[in-house]
Amino acid sequence: MRTGIWSLAWRESRSGRRRLLLYMSAISFGVAALVAIDSFAANVERALREQSRQLVGGDITLAARQGWTPAAESVLEELRQRGATVVKVTTFPSMAVATRNGATRLAQVRAVGDEYPLYGSIATSPPHQWRMLREGRYALVDPGLLLALDARPGDTLALGYARFVIAGSLGNVPGDPGIVSAIGPRIFVHERYLGETRLLQFGSRVDYDALARIASGDPDRIVADLRPRLRDAQMRARTLRQEEADISEGIQLLANFLGVVGIVALLLGGVGVASGVHAWIRSRVATVAILRCVGATSRQVLAMYIAQAVGMGIAGAALGALAGIAVQFALPELLGKLLPVDVQVRVEPAAVGSGIGLGVWIATAFALRPLLALRRVAPLQALRAEQDPAPLGPWWRDPARMAVNALIAGSVVALAATRAERPVEIAAITGMVALALLALNGSAATLTAISRRVSRFDWPYVIRQGMANLHRPGNQTRSVMLSLGFGTFLVSTLYLVQSNLMGQLRRIETEARGNLVFFDVQEDQLSGLDSLIRSAGEEVVSATPLVSMRIASINGQSVSELARDSARSGWGLRREYRSTFRDTLAPTERLIAGRWFRTSSDHGPYEVSLERDIAQSLGVSLGDTIVWDVQGVQVATVVTSVREVNWQRAEPNFFAVFQPAALQRAPKTYVVIARANGDTAVARLQRATVQLYPNVASLDITAVRRVIEGISSRATAAIRFLAIVTLGLSLPVLFAAVSATRRERIREGVLLKTLGATRLQIARILRSEYGALGLLGSLTGMLLSFGGAWLLLSTIFDRAFEPAIGPAMAIAAAMLALTLAIGSWAARDVFRETPMAALRQL
Repeated sequence: MRTGIWSLAWRESRSGRRRLLLYMSAISFGVAALVAIDSFAANVERALREQSRQLVGGDITLAARQGWTPAAESVLEELRQRGATVVKVTTFPSMAVATRNGATRLAQVRAVGDEYPLYGSIATSPPHQWRMLREGRYALVDPGLLLALDARPGDTLALGYARFVIAGSLGNVPGDPGIVSAIGPRIFVHERYLGETRLLQFGSRVDYDALARIASGDPDRIVADLRPRLRDAQMRARTLRQEEADISEGIQLLANFLGVVGIVALLLGGVGVASGVHAWIRSRVATVAILRCVGATSRQVLAMYIAQAVGMGIAGAALGALAGIAVQFALPELLGKLLPVDVQVRVEPAAVGSGIGLGVWIATAFALRPLLALRRVAPLQALRAEQDPAPLGPWWRDPARMAVNALIAGSVVALAATRAERPVEIAAITGMVALALLALNGSAATLTAISRRVSRFDWPYVIRQGMANLHRPGNQTRSVMLSLGFGTFLVSTLYLVQSNLMGQLRRIETEARGNLVFFDVQEDQLSGLDSLIRSAGEEVVSATPLVSMRIASINGQSVSELARDSARSGWGLRREYRSTFRDTLAPTERLIAGRWFRTSSDHGPYEVSLERDIAQSLGVSLGDTIVWDVQGVQVATVVTSVREVNWQRAEPNFFAVFQPAALQRAPKTYVVIARANGDTAVARLQRATVQLYPNVASLDITAVRRVIEGISSRATAAIRFLAIVTLGLSLPVLFAAVSATRRERIREGVLLKTLGATRLQIARILRSEYGALGLLGSLTGMLLSFGGAWLLLSTIFDRAFEPAIGPAMAIAAAMLALTLAIGSWAARDVFRETPMAALRQL
């Protein structure tokens, strides 16, 4: 035995390389998933680094909550004195009216200065039209808005009381992701004409932002130096590094979520490898015995077959990597419009290398467990008809098996660590895999015990024989249960997540009471708008008052004092609230603590009801007092109730609701919800409203739903794509599991034929066995998927879980049918073998 191990392994594998490679191909799908996901994530991260300034729009972004007050202007002047270039961006919603045909559409107007954009350039059609904004009353609009308004360059666009000539359509705009335009199409005009629109009135929803390009120095250090002045001016500042981190975090979250699917797929491939190698070594016992007869030691034999497993694992992982490279080119089509950057797909050597490395590692680790049985093959077995290795005995008495088990467990933890950063996340992923394995192993043990005890002599013979196959020596109950259950678990979990997300969108549409929302309705316009809607034969669903305010103090402590408490939300303390007043709960609310308003006193402190999450972030509870700054007037309140709000409903919802006496005399605007019958009625009502009240903006909720559904359909396509990949992964794994006892099934079937069994009887025996395996395995995987979907929806998507039992059972039935089909296909050799072939092996 002087021949090298690798050379001997190569020679010995000649007769069965195809079969061994088939078993190792179970790992290919997992590697393909990891390579595709990691490569795409790396492509996105690279694009983000290259396009970050164009994406954000500046080195520093500033938001002025109170508008351009003297304090805010002084901050911008300080930046200019430091050598920075500063440009303001004023954003507000407005109804855009094409004067040629009267068509209307809600749009997001952005008024910018000469320096905009600070980074990059803006593509327009016709080209080079951006300069027209500096030359006069011109507007550049999104292409979708031109289609919606049936307008073209050269037409006149009305924004409030101002008129602009459409100079062209927009392409990519630095600092303004294109996905935003899906909800509100963008219109860019020059800031010098902002006053002519007369749209910035009391209560108008306006965002005052500024972008700064730093000539020298560290933006983070500059923002830190300006922090006290920013706080006094009620401004928020974020640097390029912070914006990059936020975007990267979201992308990484998506990549980690998809990566968890890839990890579980890789582990499922490992189960398939273990099943396939188990079948492989059972067919090589005679060869091993002969090698032992000519002087090979058990260690040499084990090393030879480990070398074969490693070699075939490398081949399977390499095939998976090639498939993953091909798949990554399809991901931009599925997810491209959901991403904030333009992604150029390139092959990422690091992702390919890590995918192959993980694949080979998992294939080798899972193959080691069945390969250890080769140590028990004695030279005498070369002369015996029985060609099974000797039993290994309990694993806890075998140090080698204990070491392999520890290696597999450590590999699962290490894989989880590649997709998570915090120990709790690693523990969650590891625990999910461990729970699934324990549940499936427990189901397999239960099925084995039941099949042994419940079989009765009065049952048909074919049923008794099939059930006996589940517990007799050499059964495949555990391997099939693991592979089938894991496959069902993955496919069903992905479907349940998609079903819940889509179902919530559908409920939002069916539960909405109106389909047209009017914003920024002034008090003196409310009765006129109400009459306009009713005279058109449409229904006014609700008219909700809005009052702008801020928190002045809580329990006698000012906001500045409270902000020093890290347990309280600085965002909740300093934000501007748009609150309302009424004496009843809304359909979207549910009282969870305290009581609703009882007093009707015209003197404070008044009663207020807070939404649950804002109450927690502010650190307040029932009986606490809050003083609100309502446009310069101090209003004292006491918290008397806490509400749970369904934010998914397309209706006005509020963090704070006051008793009517508190705010009835405060300056207010209104949000009016109407129900119009059909798209034509909606368009007619929008056109009539903007002609009468140019400052009032309206939103067609049906159009928004269509946009959201279009975005969601892409996410759905990505989830379905993953489900198809997972289903494809289940095929080679199930083949490997079923092949583990293929030789025994052929021998038993031929013997039954020799004793007089018909082809139909043998087929029924096999269907009984695989039917029981498929039924329990698919049902266990389905039950596990309910837990997995709940975990994903509650932790990643922050959504409630509602089990879709019907579709989940349909998936389980499909996996059962797949198991029966694979079992029947794998046993086809039973009908090919002759009785003489079985007699020769006796």
